[in-house]
Amino acid sequence: MNTTRHLIISGFISLLIGLVGIFGYMLIEGWNFMDAAYMTVITLATVGYGEVHQVSKIGRIYTMFLILIGGGFCVYVAGLAVQFMVEGQIRAILGRNRLNRKINRLKNHYIICGYGRIGRVLCGKLKGKPVDVVVVEKNPELAPVMEEDGILYISGDAADEGNLLKAGIERAKCLVAVLASDIDNVYLVLTARQLRPDLYIIARAGSQESKGKLRAAGANKVESPYDMGAVSMAMRILRPTVTNFLDLALAHNNKDIQMEEIPVSASSHLVDVMLKDSGIRQKYNLIIIAIKKADGKMLFNPSFDATITLGDTVIAVGEAANLQKLEKILNP
Repeated sequence: MNTTRHLIISGFISLLIGLVGIFGYMLIEGWNFMDAAYMTVITLATVGYGEVHQVSKIGRIYTMFLILIGGGFCVYVAGLAVQFMVEGQIRAILGRNRLNRKINRLKNHYIICGYGRIGRVLCGKLKGKPVDVVVVEKNPELAPVMEEDGILYISGDAADEGNLLKAGIERAKCLVAVLASDIDNVYLVLTARQLRPDLYIIARAGSQESKGKLRAAGANKVESPYDMGAVSMAMRILRPTVTNFLDLALAHNNKDIQMEEIPVSASSHLVDVMLKDSGIRQKYNLIIIAIKKADGKMLFNPSFDATITLGDTVIAVGEAANLQKLEKILNP
């Protein structure tokens, strides 16, 4: 039986003992409810204030019985309550230390600053991929939500350098600023850029005026949820079939077809191999939509004699299982 349930049951039994004591005095001594309740409380608490009225012989025997049974049990309940509070504090400390150890072991992870509506949806999407995520959130009411979602988190202000260091900004791959206000995001980006000049930073902008400020503060990419939502709605009106296909291809839970981007590492045996000799189409039944070169140039619908080189990013469409096989080849 866990401590919480044990404490609730013990409290109920203590209340029951108190009621028995009150009605016992009322029955044996003929006292009113208030006098009987007062006598019961000082007896169970063993404070020794003195009897309310002269107690009969039977009443004294009943009082001794009440002290032995009820008083001892009430002391036990008080000790259980102290144990509950101490265990809760110890559990919280141990849980926080466990989270810190996990965060300290992370490398090339993503730091999400803010766990509001956008931050939570973003973390849910990232959890579908094999990437590590750490959230920095100052609202203590969201801590149970993050624990329920299985998110590693730091409680505190995301713009505080100490919290960013705790989140492992020195080892992180990317930081995403999705705080509630643009002012907070600007200050956060400034702080993060000072700590890590080479860090890739994505920031949320609530207004057009804030985009320039966020870029000046050091954000590599600035996104507006309102602009993205409007563009998405326009695309669904103008090109419904295209958007339906993209929704299907970009859904992580779809096993039939997915679109994925896979970086080419030095350990891949397909480095400096032409597409026609790679066997990607024949072995994995995948379609190569584009190849992003190391200099940022995008090669759409690459020809069969296009060469896969180190630093490329291959964008392919096909079944999820086959995409995973290709990823093991291109990025072992």
